[in-house]
Amino acid sequence: MDTFQQLLHGFQIATSWESLLYVWIGVSVGTLIGMLPGLGPITAISVMIPVSYGMNPTLALIMMAGVYYGAMYGGSTTSILINTPGESSSVVTTLDGYQLAKQGKAGKALAVAAIGSFAGGTISVVLLMLFAPYLAEIALSFGPPEYFSLVFLGLITVSSLFDGSKIKAMISVVAGFMVATVGIDAQTGTPRFTFDSVFLLEGFDFLIIALGLFALAEVSSLIIHRNEALHDRKAIGSLLLSKKEIKEITGPTLRQSFFGFVIGVLPGAGASISSFLAYITEKRLSKNPAAFGKGSLVGVAAPETSNNAASGGAFVPLLSLGIPGSGTTAVLLGAFLVMGIQPGPLLFQDHPDIFWGVIASMYVGNIFLLILNLPLIPYISRLMYIPRAMLIPLIITFCFIGVYVIGSNVFDLYMLVLFGMIGYFMYLYSFPAAPFILSFILGEMMEQSFRQSMTASNGSLMIFIDRPISLSLLILTVIILVFPMAKKLLLKRR
Repeated sequence: MDTFQQLLHGFQIATSWESLLYVWIGVSVGTLIGMLPGLGPITAISVMIPVSYGMNPTLALIMMAGVYYGAMYGGSTTSILINTPGESSSVVTTLDGYQLAKQGKAGKALAVAAIGSFAGGTISVVLLMLFAPYLAEIALSFGPPEYFSLVFLGLITVSSLFDGSKIKAMISVVAGFMVATVGIDAQTGTPRFTFDSVFLLEGFDFLIIALGLFALAEVSSLIIHRNEALHDRKAIGSLLLSKKEIKEITGPTLRQSFFGFVIGVLPGAGASISSFLAYITEKRLSKNPAAFGKGSLVGVAAPETSNNAASGGAFVPLLSLGIPGSGTTAVLLGAFLVMGIQPGPLLFQDHPDIFWGVIASMYVGNIFLLILNLPLIPYISRLMYIPRAMLIPLIITFCFIGVYVIGSNVFDLYMLVLFGMIGYFMYLYSFPAAPFILSFILGEMMEQSFRQSMTASNGSLMIFIDRPISLSLLILTVIILVFPMAKKLLLKRR
């Protein structure tokens, strides 16, 4: 009852006119920035920190939380309409979202993304309120061996994303991992594969690879295949979902709201892993897995629900333990400290207004996101009406500006063009780009977790088997590897 009373007090704070104004500002700014390649939630919150000087800490953190989950939704828009993911968590949405847009169903794809984001965000807030202290303890039980096994599971199962050659999918995984090793070795400080270039010492930024393999590769395809019919690409289609479509996305949306939240709780896992795992899971559970990658509404609903639920889950270690669960919550931790507030177990007692006010504002913010985005879909979708002669230069300009803003050097632009060429040839020869991106994102975590595990065990691989969670994940990986092969052998014998 005490918790209920505190939540009611939180709603009193969150529904004051000042809080409502700052929630609205946060989700609006977050959505807008999420649509722009290169300016994700980390950048947005970083910019908001100096803006918040002198503000009431509760109002400032309510606004920053709004920017965070607003940006998580905004990233889906350009992924669906022009195949340009601005954030790593939006990469999976391109697989089916862009196919739906090309089929004249951009309206439905954006509506499903909005509904999934709302459901994932809202359910994650409920779970955050109920289980934050308990889930924080579980998150602490994950060490380097568990993280290695989790990432290994994700990389092995990524081949199930595609109906084409599994060998080509695994080649993409290996290539992505190779690119992730470029730069200074975090453990030894040794430069690796830099070819004596100072520009490669920090490795490649995610945005260079994502925009190259997806946006520029698509632009190259549009330029080369000029005679492709455009009437379907311009059709927005209805926003209304049929009863059959609502039924189709309901199960995955509810499942991934819980699943995404749990993944978000794990420090370092975040929305990128949750969106990929959500897509893989729903494809395996689907009665029609062949539809994935060709324009499946579930293929949009699952990752969008999961990555928004994960953004709520990331607040668990931040608020309960003072440990950032992702890059964005690391910046939020900095915002807390700047305001003289130490997140952790004492936050519940010392600053209940902030804890419960921020949680209650997330309920309100998700409603605002739905109200803000659903009516705007017909206007946002007008990107589909832009003639190809104008659309291609716009996409190229956004890509180049987004990349240059990050590093402020011309070398990054050359790398963008290089990965654009690689992306086009991958498209031409049916090598999937998403496994490459996933491997690149997770490669550093996998390598560091493995090396830390080896250091802790004096070089013994038994550390991955001795720990129950790690062993369970490895057994699941083996099952996923063996099951399709066993199924094929049984079918051949029959």
